[in-house]
Amino acid sequence: MGKQINVALIGNPNTGKTSVFNQLTGLNQQVGNYPGITVEKKEGICKLPRGLKAHIIDLPGTYSLNASSLDENVVIDLLLNKNDKDFPDVAVVVSDAENLKRNLLLFTQIKDLEIPTILVINMADRMKRKGISLDIALLEEKLKTRIVLVSARKGTGIDDLKEQILNYQKISTEPCMHASGIDPEYFNLLRKTFPNQALYKLWLVITHDANFGNIDRGTLTKDANFNTKSVSDLKRLQQKETILRYKFINDLLKEALTIDLKNATDLRIKLDRLLTHKVWGYVIFSIIMLTIFQAIYDWSTIPMDFIDVTFASFSEWAKNALPTGPFSNLIAEGIIPGLGGIVIFIPQIAFLFLFISILEESGYMSRVVFLMDRIMRRYGLSGKSVVPLISGTACAIPAIMATRNIESWKERLITILVVPFTTCSARLPVYLIIIALVIPNETYFGLNLQGLTLMLLYLIGFGSALSAAWILDKILKLKCKSYFVIEMPSYKIPIFKNVALNVIEKTKAFVFGAGKIILAISVVLWVLGSYGPGENFNNAKEIVTLRNQSENISEAHLKEEIASFKLENSYIGIIGKGIEPAVVPLGYDWKIGIAIVSSFAAREVFVGTLATIYSVGSDEEETIKKRMAAETNPILGGPLFTFASGISLLLFYAFAMQCMSTLAIVKKETNTWKWPLLQLVIMSAFAYLVALIAFQVLK
Repeated sequence: MGKQINVALIGNPNTGKTSVFNQLTGLNQQVGNYPGITVEKKEGICKLPRGLKAHIIDLPGTYSLNASSLDENVVIDLLLNKNDKDFPDVAVVVSDAENLKRNLLLFTQIKDLEIPTILVINMADRMKRKGISLDIALLEEKLKTRIVLVSARKGTGIDDLKEQILNYQKISTEPCMHASGIDPEYFNLLRKTFPNQALYKLWLVITHDANFGNIDRGTLTKDANFNTKSVSDLKRLQQKETILRYKFINDLLKEALTIDLKNATDLRIKLDRLLTHKVWGYVIFSIIMLTIFQAIYDWSTIPMDFIDVTFASFSEWAKNALPTGPFSNLIAEGIIPGLGGIVIFIPQIAFLFLFISILEESGYMSRVVFLMDRIMRRYGLSGKSVVPLISGTACAIPAIMATRNIESWKERLITILVVPFTTCSARLPVYLIIIALVIPNETYFGLNLQGLTLMLLYLIGFGSALSAAWILDKILKLKCKSYFVIEMPSYKIPIFKNVALNVIEKTKAFVFGAGKIILAISVVLWVLGSYGPGENFNNAKEIVTLRNQSENISEAHLKEEIASFKLENSYIGIIGKGIEPAVVPLGYDWKIGIAIVSSFAAREVFVGTLATIYSVGSDEEETIKKRMAAETNPILGGPLFTFASGISLLLFYAFAMQCMSTLAIVKKETNTWKWPLLQLVIMSAFAYLVALIAFQVLK
């Protein structure tokens, strides 16, 4: 067996690059960040013929090597740095049969780097329907490469691609055209000075903030021979290079590409007119979102109830099966209920990611972004702000990272500051459990009230983000111009494999990411709830027994009273009682107060915290939902979770900045603590005020 082959998967956005990556790697993939930066890195292992393996790295989508964003710089940095462990032995450029002209610009640039390069023409199954025919032999000859026709949807051509990767050393590294024609004298000087270096690599080092090999960009640009070009001169040469490349591509495609328009359909045009219509576009989007939230509730009820009952039984089994002692109590009352508080929401979170993946895969999400640009402009945002706001429904952290594509600093800053208002998946467990407790599970005109409430909370979050953006636009006096450009990909039937992998990956990230925090906090909370100072905690049994001596109560009721008394006098009870005066006006008790404070680590910890608190000292086999429903309000009497306190709690979480990780990423992206601290103070104060008003009005 030879060494593992490094493969860089490169392409324009919306060429199906991720689909090809999924076909090559399947479940043998992982997602992380590039060292030192917060750009997502996807890599995986592909099994090749003859028992060899390829390490596939899926690089961020880019239109050319003339980088203008952090994502695109990642591509250049890797392709120039031979010392990087991921430096490719072979580059695979993924193109789209319908947009070959635009895709070939990037291909010709990468070919100039003298790296063995394979051209993949994806969506080959659509060529006949679109009336497209290609002279593959001519294209291979002129581009000096090997071409593979692939349909990632149908899985065709993947074996051929693996074979070409395996035989990458047979592919010519000669450029298919020479960019030196834009300024022969300047490029000849480069060639003479560095005869052992690829000419186009030198050009990229000069025009970008990049280094490679033993050549430092600073040395090159300070050299009198190369310092004759100003920044504007270099920009003009880059433009000339692009024109030269497109001339080569146009001449080639005149011979190698034919399109029979009679066979092409105009269905996409008709759909675009409807889905981006200034009235019907919003109506259709609203119907789709309403359907999604209804389905989330209806489809997930059975698996959620099963998980809830299973964890309650598992906790009870652990109490009976394990030897009596603190460690057994920790497992039965701390770890199992804490994990149950997050696992119960896997079905609904998986369904949410399922629908979002389908909308993205089908090409509809790009239409939503285009549609919403009309609204965004009124609030001082760019149409590009919609991408972070929509992706914020999964998690605010990658959503804030996604603002890097917004050129205007003012629009980018406003987007960063308002993204946390959108309802992320971490809020979902809080919403779901509270809605289940205080909103009737009834249906009117085919619409479930709980599903409607959930959708309303999403709309409140989005509306709050827009309102905050409008206010910030008026307050922040930063003048700047921006332009909104978005590509409308072709409509596609979602590929099941892509959707499934996305749902598994996102749900797994949510569960394991939250699970670590839940587990740690559950252990801490159990310790704080199982131990306490002073006589009241140590002599709880005697005190409660003496207090109820005159009353004829059952042994089970007495045990419950002892457990409750111990909890109130434990460390967590003392802390909770200390903050109770601040939360009582909102309709909460000290237990909810503790859950709110602990959920600052991550919002979803709220449910796990309550699950742990309610389980400490409890011998009853009850589900989390039943225990929460049975809680009474110590101040007002009656159930703790009423319509008034439930709505108050929902609104508090709709507006509060309950996430340390989000604050950390805002600090990183803005390079100052000023903005995250302002976010924390203003959002928390606003959340408290709204929750207070809601409870006082509704009670």
